Amino acid sequence: MDLDPVFLARLQFAFTVMFHYLFPPLTIGLGAVMVITESAYMLTKNPLYETSAKFWTKIFAVTFAMGVASGIVMEFQFGTNWATYSRFVGDVFGSALAAEGVFAFFLESGFLAVLVFGWDRVSPRVHFFSTIMVFLGSVFSAVWIVVANSWQQTPAGFHLVQTADGLTRAEITDFWAMVFNPSSMLRLSHVLVGSFILGAFFVMSVTAFYILRGKHLEFAKRSFTFALVFAVIVSIGQLLVGHEHAQQVAETQPAKLAAYEGLYQTPEGGAPLTLFGVPNDKEQRLDYAIAIPGLLSFLVHGDFNTPVPGLDQTKPEDRPPVALPFYSYHIMVGLGMFFIGITLLALMLLPRGRLFEQRWLLWIFVFAVIGPYLANHLGWVAAEVGRQPWSVYGLLRTADSVSKSVTAPEILTSLIMFGFIYSLLFAVWVFVLNDKIQKGPDEPGAPPPDTTTLDGLMEAATGLESGRASMTSAKDPGESLV
Repeated sequence: MDLDPVFLARLQFAFTVMFHYLFPPLTIGLGAVMVITESAYMLTKNPLYETSAKFWTKIFAVTFAMGVASGIVMEFQFGTNWATYSRFVGDVFGSALAAEGVFAFFLESGFLAVLVFGWDRVSPRVHFFSTIMVFLGSVFSAVWIVVANSWQQTPAGFHLVQTADGLTRAEITDFWAMVFNPSSMLRLSHVLVGSFILGAFFVMSVTAFYILRGKHLEFAKRSFTFALVFAVIVSIGQLLVGHEHAQQVAETQPAKLAAYEGLYQTPEGGAPLTLFGVPNDKEQRLDYAIAIPGLLSFLVHGDFNTPVPGLDQTKPEDRPPVALPFYSYHIMVGLGMFFIGITLLALMLLPRGRLFEQRWLLWIFVFAVIGPYLANHLGWVAAEVGRQPWSVYGLLRTADSVSKSVTAPEILTSLIMFGFIYSLLFAVWVFVLNDKIQKGPDEPGAPPPDTTTLDGLMEAATGLESGRASMTSAKDPGESLV
């Protein structure tokens, strides 16, 4: 059987990026939780809020370290598997990733040690400032990564030049037009709000587990309440942001929207909003479709009768695959509606004092954290597969982006190696995370770890390793599944 190097290179990049993307959304979401809880402590001086901030900082440090370690691999793939692509986008990506290093890396590496070790070594105001800086560093990292990826979706602020060896490359003519390309800010909002949802549901998962086990009840109930209110706000906010983003996709990438909706043929009148269906590429139709007539046209154009272009309006060789974007997009949207429903239900029970008595609902929240993880990943899958067959939309095809000198067996070997290494990293992360969660938060007023003992050193090791990692490597080079 002949191995396709393009498919294997895409598979390897998808695997490494999706594994890495287990961690950045959680660090951004937990960073927001840390800022909120430490703000509450600064305002009230209630030691319970300090306990909460310290506990989530431990979880943040573990996840941050793993994110740095897993993100290093991706930058090497640009030079090994995607050399042609790297030549084409080098000027654009170089600017964005350099900005990430300046704005994000130095904030995180400069203040991370204070965040983890500075509770009893600096004043509360200085520590709170370091918490804000580390959180902003994680956000700025997302900003520049999303900017670079969004340029692939909607290129702007550039021109094409011929190099001496006859290749074509994109060069920036307007840096700010590149930064504020047509999709960057909406996609950034979508990514950040998705991260906040994950952070809120992660907190609710852990604290719901504590409540069910009758452990750390005061801390758990207070943290769950904070996270629940936050989750309601960001879940509803994501619905609005997602709507705006879908309108942008309809304008700049109509073929992608058609794939999302399984819209093979352009309807004569208004386009329906598909709730369920099975894409049938052979017959160019959506089987077993359940749809609301005209609603897609209304959501895109504000009118029930305005046509929405189907895939038949795009040349066959330029059409994206339908099944994977269709299912990914619809599951993501369905999960988003689930987040709104489950958090509003919990919020309605909260004032009546009944929420923490509903053990069935708390068990749902224990496992509901899987939902935001799936939604974040499926959103990227829908966006990146929906961009195909282009690695840079309308300019460079994915099939033309791979390295010419790397063979399929070489890619397969490295893919297997990465699978083994990442399995070990994931096991370590789960083990350490479970250990931190099982131990739970320190009691208010508890002394810091005694680093003169083995147990104390083990407790502090997570923060130390994350600090070392942040000082030795830049952050993730991209979230694009080329």
